[in-house]
Order: sequence, then C-alpha cells, then structure tokens
Amino acid sequence: MIDWYKKVVFENYANFNGRARRSEYWYFVLAQILIIFGIIALGSFIGTFFNRSEDGFFIAFGFVGIYLLAILIPYLALIVRRMHDIDKSGWFYLVRFVPVIGGIWILVLLCTEGNYGSNNYGLDPKQEFDEINEIGTREA
Repeated sequence: MIDWYKKVVFENYANFNGRARRSEYWYFVLAQILIIFGIIALGSFIGTFFNRSEDGFFIAFGFVGIYLLAILIPYLALIVRRMHDIDKSGWFYLVRFVPVIGGIWILVLLCTEGNYGSNNYGLDPKQEFDEINEIGTREA
C-alpha cells in the first residue's frame, strides 16, 4: 500500500498521461483514509495537551485541509490516469458533478477493470513488467 502511495505522490505527482490500475487507485484511497485519521488523532492529542478539545478539533481539521490541498494535484492526475485505463478521457470525470447519478457512475467506472492491451492512452499497466519475452534477446 505504501508503495502505491509513493508511486502516485512522488513518481507521478502531476503526470496526467498514461494509465493507472484499479489497485493503484484503491490503495491510494486507503492510504488517504488512514493518513487523515492519523492527522485527526494527532490533532485531538494536541488538543488534550492544551486541555481544550475544541483547539484540537480546529488544529486537526486545519492540518487535514492543508494535506488535502497538497494532495489535490496527484489525486486529480490519478483519476485522469484511471479514466484512461478504461479508455475514457480525463474530462469524463466531470460527470461526477451531475447530481446523484454522476457520483455513482464515476464510482462504477473506478471499479471497472481496465482494457486489456494497449488503448488510446498507452500500454496496459498490468503488462508493464513482461520480462519473460526479453530473456535471451540482447541488442548489439
């Protein structure tokens, strides 16, 4: 899970090209949830340190807001690459803003398995490490 998070945040910070697997997206989301809970717990601990729980609340949610702003670009890049994996344009994510049905449709698309083989947006990320075909071949 940490490897997927590092891949999205550090290696593909603002990379809107290519494709992203379902596991890359969902492990990133899981890491986001755990990090946000950790930040809230830390803020609550700081609030108890000052003997005022409401201060901890504001501190925690201030840190969460800063964290979410910092992670906004990698998250959008990941969404676009995930849409590319199912052969849709990244602009298709704007369907999410259609009331009620848009969010449900995007959730369905995010759960959909990507296209096999290459598509309009690049090679299949599942076949990225196909080393068996390269054994015995060497360029002179």
